[in-house]
Amino acid sequence: MSTLTPKKQAIQDREDRILQLSRQMVLEGGYHGLGLDSLAEELSVSRGTIYNHFSCKEEIILALLVATMDKRRDMFQRAAAYPDVPRVRLAAIGVASELFVRLYPEHFRVEQIVKSDSIWDKTTEERRTLVKTCQMQCVGIVAGIVRDAIAQKHVALPHSMTPEAVVFGLWSMTEGAYSIIATSDSMAELGIAEPFLAIRNNIHHLLDGYGWTPLSKDTDFDAAMQKIATEVFAKEFARLKQDW
Repeated sequence: MSTLTPKKQAIQDREDRILQLSRQMVLEGGYHGLGLDSLAEELSVSRGTIYNHFSCKEEIILALLVATMDKRRDMFQRAAAYPDVPRVRLAAIGVASELFVRLYPEHFRVEQIVKSDSIWDKTTEERRTLVKTCQMQCVGIVAGIVRDAIAQKHVALPHSMTPEAVVFGLWSMTEGAYSIIATSDSMAELGIAEPFLAIRNNIHHLLDGYGWTPLSKDTDFDAAMQKIATEVFAKEFARLKQDW
């Protein structure tokens, strides 16, 4: 394992501090809450020092997105490696997704900001490629589980469906729901007292509809997901400080 020189370590530490403070600013004030002058003042550095790390504040925002996407990819990899049948491994992906959105609520705030063309177009191709690559890797991990289920004859997809199409359906359902949860404080008023439970149940019904065995009526997925949360993601679950 390579070791950074003291100078390079100091540069890395400063960049980490820039991102840490920027994340808090974005959480509190969104895109306009992130100001390079305020950032430099808080860190006791010049604005030029900030520019040595990031060419503009849009680059900082995309770097924040990449940082959390890296964490999600790592969690997906650990979930996919869970030693069980494909459907339980997919449930492990669900645990990873839910823990991720609970632990990193700023991800969806940043993602909404990045979706603006005016933000995306101001960033470098290199950093945009990091976002795309991480996204493709996450899709590939989940699609791999679907392929395992097909190979083991646990599910037979219609001819018009590909593993990636299944992943897209799950992705749209969960990401859309998570974005709503992250940006709305009126879920209970809408009659959804437990939104995360509603997401889990919707996914169970979708997979049951595909005939993906074991079916939810034959397996205690709640117990399986609780076990995964406390064993595979013990550190993340401990940080949650909430019941599953």
